[in-house]
Order: sequence, then C-alpha cells, then structure tokens
Amino acid sequence: MTNGAENLSLLGNTETKYPESPEEAKLESIPNLWTNNDYVVNLDCHEFTCLCPKTSQPDFASLEISYIPDQLLVESKALKLYLFSYRNQGIFHEFVTNKIANDLQEILKAKVLIVKGDFMPRGGIAIKPTVVLGDKELAKTFKLL
Repeated sequence: MTNGAENLSLLGNTETKYPESPEEAKLESIPNLWTNNDYVVNLDCHEFTCLCPKTSQPDFASLEISYIPDQLLVESKALKLYLFSYRNQGIFHEFVTNKIANDLQEILKAKVLIVKGDFMPRGGIAIKPTVVLGDKELAKTFKLL
C-alpha cells in the first residue's frame, strides 16, 4: 500500500518558493486510503489575509475548510502556500471564499466541501461567507449544515 507521497513536489522541499498569486500556486493531493469510510476532514486556517480590492488595505480572516473526501485528500503544505498566495490579491470576501472552494473542489472532487470565511469587521460589519459544494444530504448527516 503506497501513501502517495512520492508524487508530491512541495512537501519535504527545503527550497520553498512562495507563490505570488493563486494562479501560480499549486494545490496538491494525496490518495485517500480509506475510501470505504465517510469521514470529515477539518482544516482551520487562522491567519488568512487578502487585500480590499478598492483600498488595498489588508483583510484578515479565519477560514474553516471541511470536506468528506472521495479519492483524494489535500496536502497541507500545498494548501498553506496556496492560501498564502492571496496575501497581495485584491478580492472581495465573498469572491475569495467561493474561489477557494471551487479550486479545492476541482482537485479533490470531494463528496462534500464547505469553506467558511470569518473576516474581521471593517466599518463595524463582519462578513462571514459560507460555500457548500457537493452532496448536501450527506453534509446534513454529518451535521455540517
């Protein structure tokens, strides 16, 4: 049984290159060795930043990514570098949450994928978008919705 690490280019690479944009970033995956089990993977990303597209002021957020994998799992170092790539991107909170969800779902094809953004208040309003992709009934079974 292989663990899938032989196909990874970022994990274990001591010369980490930080991507300048999400398009330059490379999301990587590893095989899910437990495809007969439905289980939830929760990833809490407490230091997400992007820029306001109008003022270029930094926006800070916590992201919560939850998914029920099918064949693949996201590799965490690749995810970290991908999320870091938004640091200098001007993008609205709702847009970045949707883009992250769509990019992850494109590589994972998860049974369920949920991305929740919890952005720090600006002007007294905290924006908290949630994107749900995949089997919503399965998500309800796991009380993800």
